[in-house]
Amino acid sequence: MNRLLFIIFFSLTACAGYAQEPIKNNKPAVDDSVHHDSMHDMYGDLLNDDPKYNLKYKWYIPAYRVVLTNVASWAVTRYVYNFEWARISPATWKYNLKHGFEWDSDRFGTNFIGHPHTGNLYYNVARSNGYNYFQSVPFAIGGSLMWEYFGENTRPSINDIINTPVSGAFLGEIFYRISSNILDDHTRGRERVLREIFAGLIDPPRALNRLTQGKMSRHTPGEVYQKEPLNATFDLGAIRINNTNTAGKDVTNAAATLQLDYGNPFEARSRKPFDLFRLRVELNYGTNTRLLGNVNGYGILFGKNYKPDRLLAGIFQHFDYWNNSLFQIGAIGFGGGLIGRIPVAQHSNIFSTLHLGVVPLAGNNTRFGPDTSEVRQYNFGGGLEAKAEETFNLNKWASVGFTAFYYYIHTYVGIKGNSLVGILKPNVTFHVYKGMSLGYEHFIYQNDRYNTGITHSTLHLSRTEDKVFLRLFLEDPKRRAMYH
Repeated sequence: MNRLLFIIFFSLTACAGYAQEPIKNNKPAVDDSVHHDSMHDMYGDLLNDDPKYNLKYKWYIPAYRVVLTNVASWAVTRYVYNFEWARISPATWKYNLKHGFEWDSDRFGTNFIGHPHTGNLYYNVARSNGYNYFQSVPFAIGGSLMWEYFGENTRPSINDIINTPVSGAFLGEIFYRISSNILDDHTRGRERVLREIFAGLIDPPRALNRLTQGKMSRHTPGEVYQKEPLNATFDLGAIRINNTNTAGKDVTNAAATLQLDYGNPFEARSRKPFDLFRLRVELNYGTNTRLLGNVNGYGILFGKNYKPDRLLAGIFQHFDYWNNSLFQIGAIGFGGGLIGRIPVAQHSNIFSTLHLGVVPLAGNNTRFGPDTSEVRQYNFGGGLEAKAEETFNLNKWASVGFTAFYYYIHTYVGIKGNSLVGILKPNVTFHVYKGMSLGYEHFIYQNDRYNTGITHSTLHLSRTEDKVFLRLFLEDPKRRAMYH
């Protein structure tokens, strides 16, 4: 039954949901009475960071600071944590240079969250020195190469040199954009201090650069950073994990989710990388669970609005990390996507998204349950992915919809074979008061593993979860004023 539900829901997707609170009417999101020039968006904000106040420094400045980042990281791991792999010497450097790359055996969280986070640090050293998305990626690659050869006494990792800069750029650009929305260089006093602190917590390399460049204390006559509408959705609730069909043996855990939606997909304009993105983070607390259970999202690289106020088509970068009591999936993705909306009736709308992409690198566990050992218990692979979301907003008082993920992963390293992973999450919410709603979500997970070889058989895994939650939706005031 669960498999049938998954196929039906996924097949019904015609255009891929941009889930959000319902708009108040069926008028176009872009008000024709609002005109914007080549430097400003429909809200009057800058389309780019002002180059007068965001200088591009010589290449050796960010390169030098990437080196310092690695030296500081190594010093902490060697002299504070005293990790064995941090005991390096010229002999280990010579060995690494001679023997080259291999697939490593680090734990799942280290490879698919830890290394992307480190890559974000390299990336933002360059990004906050005036370099754009594509110009900052080489610094992340350089920082990763330096660490792989000279920061550890183990051989350089193939998976790390891919995941660290690529996923690091994904997280790094998101952190840079969020910190830009917080910063305001023409404020002073307590407000300025608080803005600098919060932006620095989100993007530490940028804070350090701002300190050394004198940007923390400067006062500008107006806004100098690109800012886009940023909506936040907070969910707090309980998840029941349906492990058995016997009453009383299921597990209930607490869960908190934050979803950030940045940018307006229905504003007709030229697009740069990550002028539009979504990031979703889920935290869990309870029995047999991981604190960081899920991080996934996408950011636009190139795009164009083909139907005014209704459809955006583009090329997107994806990041996926699932780590719970049954399965682990980490994936880098690139591919085409559509974001659309259809007015149905007064105060009722459908928001849709569809993404199809290539996965150059993925990891998925090889057994029932996640990795609890100190060695790798997952395959490295790659393949294809599809994502869909539909949200039907019903007359301002409720919404019903689903999100779906599908992965085809062919094993590069590990147990030979292929995995087909499907995740479906039907949901419904009921408006309570202003931005607050009550919701219910059903989670269906299916994994069909077709292993090759004499000793490995086909494996089919499935699980369901039920989640009830209280939702708080915080809409950017600029976007609310334009839409409503």
